[in-house]
Amino acid sequence: MVSTLPRFKAAACHTSSVFLDAAKTAEKACDLIAEAARNGASLVAFPESFIPGFPVWAALQAPIMSHDFFGALSAQALLLDSPELTRIRMAAKRHGVVVSVGFTEGTVASLGCIWNSNLLVGEDGSILNHHRKLVPTFYEKLVWAAGDARGLRVAETKVGRVGMLICGENTNPLARYSLMAQGEQVHISTYPPIWPTRPSKQQGGYDLRKAIEIRAGAHSFEAKCFNIVSSACVDVGMRDALAQANPAMLDLIEGTPHAVSMILDPTGQVISEVLSESEGIAYADIDVARCVEPKQFHDVVGYYNRFDVFSLTVDRSQRDPAIFVEVEGQEPGDRSAQHRRRETLEPSASEFERLVAAN
Repeated sequence: MVSTLPRFKAAACHTSSVFLDAAKTAEKACDLIAEAARNGASLVAFPESFIPGFPVWAALQAPIMSHDFFGALSAQALLLDSPELTRIRMAAKRHGVVVSVGFTEGTVASLGCIWNSNLLVGEDGSILNHHRKLVPTFYEKLVWAAGDARGLRVAETKVGRVGMLICGENTNPLARYSLMAQGEQVHISTYPPIWPTRPSKQQGGYDLRKAIEIRAGAHSFEAKCFNIVSSACVDVGMRDALAQANPAMLDLIEGTPHAVSMILDPTGQVISEVLSESEGIAYADIDVARCVEPKQFHDVVGYYNRFDVFSLTVDRSQRDPAIFVEVEGQEPGDRSAQHRRRETLEPSASEFERLVAAN
């Protein structure tokens, strides 16, 4: 029998940000998209908080010492219609690839309110999904706001049904199950370069690499899907920024386990190069038809469930600070008009459409 399910090459970028510089990091992303496309990739994934970099300082010094870092990160936060994200969308369209990219997101509703977000871009440059991390993890709460479930979706793409979760969300069984229940075939999981929880010389610190390996294997095996793991890596720019602010921060991370980037198949086996210490791109050939056979053993959203016993409800409504309802053409005090317009302060992603029309 000939399968009509997608077959393609995936690329997991193991790369560093141009630390706290959104424009240069977006430029780097475009270069990597071009490189991956030249090597035959149809899906390219970038790390958590890739633009403009992960706020590792929140783990390494007291909040009262980190105002400058927070201000710098907030100043580089992106709106959906930002030039940086528009460039990445244009690169996806130019090369005909699906792109997943992590970024710190801002809002016009509250200067300084930022989210840990991820964007899934189609091969035509359209936004397929926009996800904000549901719960910032541990010290990340000092930086990012909690998201909502508007992006807890699986998108239909040319490479299959794609879902995505950010870092610790891959530990949340209900978040993962919500994607499985939407027929996820390709999962994208993104991570920071390091995630220190204790000074490196102390016992009991968090082993990010081991945690990624466990979570990635578990989701692939349970969902019977491919898992594209893209993590950041530490570079000279990040180290220099930390050392300039507080040299002790470098001592605290010395020897801290680094993240890994890799690609796994529906059995949980690694099918790509595993990257950790050095920048690069991990590639793997993916045949979505391989998601089928393992479902005979366990299908947790099919026969291997008891829907009469378990149920899950996901509220994907948008959480805005205020909803403004106006009546078009209505004079002040006139309540007779019937048609109302719902307005929020969230920006649209219209800059991309304007550029496409202009070209």
